[in-house]
Amino acid sequence: MRRALISAACAVTTVTALAFPASAAPSPSPAKGEASEYVVLYKEGVSPGWAHRAVKAAGGKVVHENRDVGVATVRSQNPEFIHAAMNQRALEGVAHNRVIGEAPKTVKKAPKVERLKGVLKGAKNKVSLDGKPSKDTEPLADLQWDMKQIHATADGSYKKEPGDKRVLVGVLDTGVDGGHPDIAPNFNRKLSRNFTHDIPTDANGAEVDGPCEFESCVDPNNWDDNDHGTHVASEIASPRNGLGTAGVAPNVSIVNLRVGQDSGYFFLQPTVDGLTYAAKHGIDVVNMSYYIDPWLWNCGNNPADSPEDQLEQRTIIKAAQRALDFAHKRGVTLISAAGNDFVDYTKTNDDTSSPDFPSVPGEAPHDRSVPASCVSMPSEGEHVIPISSTGPSGRKSYFSSFGNGYVAVAAPGGDKVDNADQRPDDKGGIWAAYPERLAKARGELNADGTPKVPNIIRSCKGDKCAYYQSIQGTSMASPHAVGVAALIVSKYGHRDRHGGLTMDPNAVERVLRGTATAKACPSPSTVEYVWYTQGEDGEWVKNTSTQTCEGSKGQNGFFGNGIVDALHAVSR
Repeated sequence: MRRALISAACAVTTVTALAFPASAAPSPSPAKGEASEYVVLYKEGVSPGWAHRAVKAAGGKVVHENRDVGVATVRSQNPEFIHAAMNQRALEGVAHNRVIGEAPKTVKKAPKVERLKGVLKGAKNKVSLDGKPSKDTEPLADLQWDMKQIHATADGSYKKEPGDKRVLVGVLDTGVDGGHPDIAPNFNRKLSRNFTHDIPTDANGAEVDGPCEFESCVDPNNWDDNDHGTHVASEIASPRNGLGTAGVAPNVSIVNLRVGQDSGYFFLQPTVDGLTYAAKHGIDVVNMSYYIDPWLWNCGNNPADSPEDQLEQRTIIKAAQRALDFAHKRGVTLISAAGNDFVDYTKTNDDTSSPDFPSVPGEAPHDRSVPASCVSMPSEGEHVIPISSTGPSGRKSYFSSFGNGYVAVAAPGGDKVDNADQRPDDKGGIWAAYPERLAKARGELNADGTPKVPNIIRSCKGDKCAYYQSIQGTSMASPHAVGVAALIVSKYGHRDRHGGLTMDPNAVERVLRGTATAKACPSPSTVEYVWYTQGEDGEWVKNTSTQTCEGSKGQNGFFGNGIVDALHAVSR
């Protein structure tokens, strides 16, 4: 999840909140004649022709349209487009979008990578695992405490139900490296799609995705310039092939439905397009480890926001929910990360990060108090199953968001400070596939190909090598639950019209929840999490966060109905 979830790798860094004065003034409008993009929501039941005429009357032009849910990307030079559009009876909502840049004739730089500060600073990690693995386990199985925690092992669920190739899992993320040796055998390139355009710079001129690598500013459908989506896909379905790791469901198929930017931003239109595509192409389960930018929480009438910003947030909620409804109705089980905000989503919280992407010049985040009625999308959307994160000890990860009635179930997502020293240790993260191309571009490999940073490891089988990295976050918890859901469809599903398997998402959720291992709140229920981070001067700094678990053993805010269990899920 952008900011909340995709930053999981650096979740133990010291965070400094930048405070900006709240303002109820309207957002700055683009100058007359300057093209801007918007996402427009049609009123339900309105014909495309009527909607097009309304957009034109407001001074806009439809450049992309999703007729399944009535959402369109519109370009306009009218500085008053938002107000003009809302005066059209055929239109229900408008949200700022970003203008897609032209491809420059320069080589794209590797994106900046957020890394854990102070972890074995300057250490050389030349770990490389070569040779033959044991008969039943993958070479890196000993590092996969996460799979042991949910019994996704050679002696557990793999023996009972390893998954079915006909089950399709959609990874809505930053892309998937379909050529990674530990993903390629289960990667379905034919069905994979990229719904995004790279964005060179934002409205303030700051670099976002950097210069486009491809002339169209559209990456191939087997490409990941970020690494987040590749990690997620690997957790779900890396095969048992004698190389590296194995996923929760090592025999199911991965479909890349790219909806996130290289930079890790996730916008409304690609999310809508990805969900409706999944619904129409037989995707059984989707993973959504992000929130829709630019608002961490969407509030329809927060006085700290301008009228245009309030309208934008209402539009995001309505449009995303339409897409979620469309997918759920057509057999897609929707699973999302709960967030890495340390907070209870059922309470009032402070938001200092939104809007995190400037739609118009000069726009910046501002402080606002966010009541529980505000929603983070897609995790708080209807029909969505939100997943909290656990660490190696089984505790709720210190960074994981929570809330009784919000969290459905928990799953391993890593917790690098879940140890006696309370200092970052990569062993407490989740190990999964990492694109070799990015490791090289980021200068993380020695001349002989061995890793020189502690959170990357290499595994080789003969002359074939692959790389894996350790990161943490509810972004990593959600794929574990997705993998279990894919096993459920594999075990209990029936044939669909696409020639694959299908299962009612409500039934999948009942099995997922019903077979989870119930885990009670800690005693006492209020926990002070403590962890240490290392500053630039090398000194260790103590950090704390006080969090309270509410509810019973069978249903509470930290673990929901319990920690997912792959073996239990396929042993009914």
